[in-house]
Amino acid sequence: MSSRSTGSATDSGGGGGLSRRRFVGVLAATSAVAVVPATAGAAAPVTAPSPGAPSVPVATPAPTPTPAALRAATRRLFLGTYTSSPGGGTGVGLATYDSATGSITGTGTLLGVADPSYLAIHPDGRTLFAVDEQQAGKVTAIGLADDGRHTVLGSRSTGGAGPAHLSVHPSGQWLLTANYTSGSVAVLPIQASGALGERTALVTHSTPPPGPGQGGPHAHQIVTSPDGGHVLAVDLGNDTVYTYRLDVATGALTRVSYARLRPGAGPRHLTFHPSGAFAYLANELDNTVVVCAYDPATGQLTPGEPQSTGTTGNTRSYPAELAVTDNGAFAYLANRGHNSLARYAIEADGAELRLLDTVPVGGDYPRQIALSPGGELLFAANQRSNSVTVFDVDQVTGELRSAGAPFTAPVAVCVLPL
Repeated sequence: MSSRSTGSATDSGGGGGLSRRRFVGVLAATSAVAVVPATAGAAAPVTAPSPGAPSVPVATPAPTPTPAALRAATRRLFLGTYTSSPGGGTGVGLATYDSATGSITGTGTLLGVADPSYLAIHPDGRTLFAVDEQQAGKVTAIGLADDGRHTVLGSRSTGGAGPAHLSVHPSGQWLLTANYTSGSVAVLPIQASGALGERTALVTHSTPPPGPGQGGPHAHQIVTSPDGGHVLAVDLGNDTVYTYRLDVATGALTRVSYARLRPGAGPRHLTFHPSGAFAYLANELDNTVVVCAYDPATGQLTPGEPQSTGTTGNTRSYPAELAVTDNGAFAYLANRGHNSLARYAIEADGAELRLLDTVPVGGDYPRQIALSPGGELLFAANQRSNSVTVFDVDQVTGELRSAGAPFTAPVAVCVLPL
C-alpha cells in the first residue's frame, strides 16, 4: 500500500479515502516517535525564502571535525520525512554514516523545508533538492557546504498538488518532479547557483483513463533513461508509464509514447538496468514486479509478465521501490506490509529477474530503499517504525545481512546516502 494508494481503506490521492498526509498522521499518532539527534546549540527554525529572496543560512552548526582517518570513512546522509504529521520531523534530517560499518550518526535537522518526503542530489554534489509535498506543491533547493552549514536557496511551485518524487536530469540543468495528487509532471530549470527558476513545463496525464477505483491520474515518479534521451513518468492512477522527450534547450516536454500495465496494477517505481535496455517496475496495488524492455531509440517501454515479490502469508503487501546494483547483477525490492526486502538475481543481460529470497527489513513499512555509492550498504527508510535499517551487501552473492541496530528517525520516508 502506498501512502498515496486509492481504492482502499488506507489513504487515497483522490476520491473518498484518507489523504496522503492524513494517513501518515494517523500512523504517526499511534506510536512514539524520537527526533533525529540534533547538534548542540541548534538555533530556531528558519523559513525557506520566496523565489528571488536572499539565501538563508540553515541554523544547524557544523558537525564536530573528525580525525582524517575517520573522516575518510564517514559520508553524508539525508533523511526525508513529513513535517505536518503528528510525530513527524521538522525538516530534512542530517546525518553521517560509516561507510565500513553502516553505523548512522545524527547531526541535526535542516530547517525551513515543509514535508520533504523525497530527496535528490545534483550530479555535482553541491545542491540537494526536496519536494514540499503539500496541496500547493513546491520543490526546494538547498546549497550544501562541507562544514555542514547548508543554505536554503528558495522554493518554486510545481504547478500541482502533492509532489511525491523528483529527479535531476543528467545534464544538471533541469529538475523533474511528479505531482501525485494532480497526476501531472513538471520541469524547472536549475541555475548555476543551484537555485531553481520558473517552471518550463507542466503536463497532466489525461489519457488513457484511470485504473479501477483510482479516481484520476496519480503521477508517482519521473526519471531520465540511462542514455539521457527520454524522460519516463510512472502513473499509479492510470496504470501507465509515459515516455517524454525533453528539450534540453527550452525545458519543454513532448510525449512520444506510453505503456499500459494491466488494470489495477498500480505502477509506482521504475528502476533501470545499467545497460539501459531493460527496466524493472514495482506495481504496488497488485503486489507484483515486471521486467520491461526499453528501446532507447524510440523511448518505447514494453512490459513483460507480472512476477512475485516474494511475499507470503495473509498480510497484504505493497511493493515500494526497487534498487539495482551498479554491476547489474542484483535487484532489491522493498515490501511494505510484509516488511521484507526481496533479492533478485538479474539474468540474461538484464532481461530476467529470478527471485532468490526475502529477508526481514527490521522495521515497519519500508517506504524507500537506497544503495550507498559502491553498493556495499543498503539503507531502508521504515515509515511506521520511525527508523532506518542498514544492511551489508555481499558483493559476490548479493546477500543482505543486518549491519546493526536501527537508527531512529521520525516518519522516515526517504534516505539518501552520499
